[in-house]
Order: sequence, then structure tokens, then C-alpha cells
Amino acid sequence: MLDVRRLKVLREVSVRGSMTAAAEALGYTPSAVSQQIAALEKEMSAVLVERGPQSVALTEAGRILVEHTEWILEQLDVADEQLKAIAGLRGGRLRLATFRSVGETVVAEALMGFHTAWPEVELRLTEGEPEEYVGRLARGELDLALSFDYDGIPPPHDETFVAEQLLAEEMMVALPEGHRHATAGSVALADLADEYWIASSSRSSVHEFTALACGWENFQPRVAFETDDYHIAQALVAAGVGITFVPALSLHTSHPQLRLVPVRPRPPRRRVHLLTRDGGAASPCVTEMMKLLRTAARRQASALIMKDQQP
Repeated sequence: MLDVRRLKVLREVSVRGSMTAAAEALGYTPSAVSQQIAALEKEMSAVLVERGPQSVALTEAGRILVEHTEWILEQLDVADEQLKAIAGLRGGRLRLATFRSVGETVVAEALMGFHTAWPEVELRLTEGEPEEYVGRLARGELDLALSFDYDGIPPPHDETFVAEQLLAEEMMVALPEGHRHATAGSVALADLADEYWIASSSRSSVHEFTALACGWENFQPRVAFETDDYHIAQALVAAGVGITFVPALSLHTSHPQLRLVPVRPRPPRRRVHLLTRDGGAASPCVTEMMKLLRTAARRQASALIMKDQQP
């Protein structure tokens, strides 16, 4: 097996053009460099260096071996970085905050993959509304957070965070299965002006979005119920006491007695963002979780497209 140390010596001789210069760069004596080259030539059964009175030159065999040496050393550097990352994932803690609809789809998938690969890392998950936890991310109490914004409404995060969009999705209307528009391919919001609506509490941007989207169609929603619990809202719709907006991601986990209907003429959209603090290098734990969240988001987005294309 080739000795990597000898390969490094050969590469240095190639770069420096002499045994003496290579010895100075490596901290060896010229004699030690010459011995390393001789041992490598014996291993390879080939002459690698043509020795002159003041300089040396590589033979064709030497040039070929140096080319492979460059690739070998690059791969060793990659392996070293990966091993350092693994070492950083043998313990520690990762703190993540999310909101419910993304938590039970994208985040759940990413957490499962992370825990399987890195079981020794302690995972802590906070669920709520972004308005409630983005401040904790800014204070360093969280490592990552998921946030969202709607058409026409500023996001709850600002420029103090690094925000990466994971996906964009349509907001749909959740109707009870017996509703007159439940089997329609789409519904105009204006046709729902007389309905009772279920919205989140006024402290959430979801409440503001409901009012804004209906306002685009020149009516104010009659909000009969307020709840910040995603599944309570769905249960109230299924019970027939009101309707509500839900994101397209809810197609995966919606109440069985609901029908999620696209909105026309301009479907409102929600964008999901991955937030990190601005400044500083991410830890190995954070880097790996970000990769898994991106992968899960792409898969969920692809699943939505395929479902939308079904007849």
C-alpha cells in the first residue's frame, strides 16, 4: 500500500523543483527527502525523479503519480471534514421551533431522519406560532425555527435573521363534506361571503390573513369561532359550524370529513421559511438538520404537485 507521507514528499518536490527546497518546506533534511523518494520508487518499481546537479524533474511516471496524489489528498481532506462533523454529532443538543402544519409534515420527517442517523443528539421541539418564538431564536434559546408569511402580510421575522424559503403553497378553504361547494373543483371566496368563519386569535397573522383575503373579494368574514388549535378548527368545520382557511400541506393530515377546495380567481399563498440567527458558523447539528428540512420540504412539495395533478 502506498505511503501517503511519501506521496506528499513527491508532490512537494514537484512543486519546489529541488530536494533542498522541498526539505525546507516540509521541515525535513534533504537526505530524508531523498530517502523518501527512493523508498517510493522502490514501492512503485519505477523511476519517479530525474536528479540533476541543481534541480530535479519528474519522469512521466512521477507526473502521473503526482496527479493521482492531488486527488487522493483532496479526498483525505473531505474525509477529515466529514469525520469532524460526525464527531460534532456524537452528542450535544438541537433546539427547533415550528408551527403545527409544517411540524406534522416537514419537521416530523426531518426529525425522524435526524434521530435515526444521530441518536445521541438531544432533540428539543417547541410548537406554537412564529410570533411567539422568533424572539427566542434571536436570544439564542433556539437553534432553528420555522416561520411563514402570506400574500400581503409582512413576515413575523426581520433582517436580524437569515431566512431561507423552504416551500410555497396555496391556502385552501376547508368545507364540511356536505357543503354545497364541497365537490367543486374550486370556489370563489365571494360565494362564501355569508358563511361563518373560524379563525385564529387576533394575536396571530392567520387571523389577519383571513380578513385580508376576504377583503380582496369585498367582504368581511363573519368570524364565529377563534382557536389557535389547528385540529379544533378542523373539527369545527367537520361539525358544520363554520369554514376556515387551511394550507395545502393539510391535504396530508386533514380531518376525514373535510373537503379542501382551491380558491379562485387568485389563490392566496403561504411561504414557509427556515430561520437561523444572522452571523456565525452553523454547528454540525444545525447544518445536518437544515439539510434534512430542505429534503423533506422538497418531498412534501412534490407530493402536493402530484396530488394536484390527479384527476
